[in-house]
Amino acid sequence: MTLSFPPFYGAVKTLVLLNVGIYFLQLLLEAFAGKLAGYFGYLALVPVAVTHGYIYQVVTYGFLHVSFWHILFNMLALWMFGAQLESGWGKRQFYEFYFFCLICAALVTIVVSYTGILGVSPGIPTEGASGAIFGLIVAFGMLYGEQEVFMFPLPVSIKAKYMAIVLVLVELALALGNSHGSGESVAYSAHLGGALFGWIYVRYFPRQGLRVLSSERYYGVRNSYYKWKRRRAAKKFEVYMRKHDKSEYFDQYGNYKAPDDKEKGNGEGGRGGWVN
Repeated sequence: MTLSFPPFYGAVKTLVLLNVGIYFLQLLLEAFAGKLAGYFGYLALVPVAVTHGYIYQVVTYGFLHVSFWHILFNMLALWMFGAQLESGWGKRQFYEFYFFCLICAALVTIVVSYTGILGVSPGIPTEGASGAIFGLIVAFGMLYGEQEVFMFPLPVSIKAKYMAIVLVLVELALALGNSHGSGESVAYSAHLGGALFGWIYVRYFPRQGLRVLSSERYYGVRNSYYKWKRRRAAKKFEVYMRKHDKSEYFDQYGNYKAPDDKEKGNGEGGRGGWVN
């Protein structure tokens, strides 16, 4: 068995370096300027703070990590699985997917915290990119399910689709087994939320991402508006023609029809008709 590493470039490289840079900046401030380090607490996700206007926390929490092992495993997963996804999607869509999972994981965390499930409360802070990372893992398992993944540090490999299922089930078991309302309970809800919306993105969204979905809706609304304007103009013109004892030259869709086709009345005018 050979061990190989994916390329380190693009959006994955930027996100890894940004996370690592913020982590070491936090360590330096804690060591030499404790008061300044305290301001990082405003960047963590605290549901009660978000509902009182600190909306930026649904993004900033994903760039804070509580320990060396926390950031190490998150960044390794981002590199291992994110590089493959970025090579298939491109940089723009990878960023879109990453922040979609990160934000949706935050929203799930906020909702769960207010339900009181597992004893959690909206005052417990959440930190880390794990919600987005679990979205990446689920997407990788769905798109590259047959690819063998080396289970470091164990000397075994497993298909990506089974790895994703196992990790999600482990998180679910940890969430259900941890009912004393600690920060771990909230973290598990973020992980599962990211996994859920990663699955939704790959399963139901267009292959080109949210930009295509939004553009399709935009052009659909725009075309409907133009059709409405055309029908409105046609009705005004018909009123004008009737007042002058003229024949009708438009069908019910607002399309012009030649005089010899007016008896069809079904939008199937002959030569010379206006069709948009």
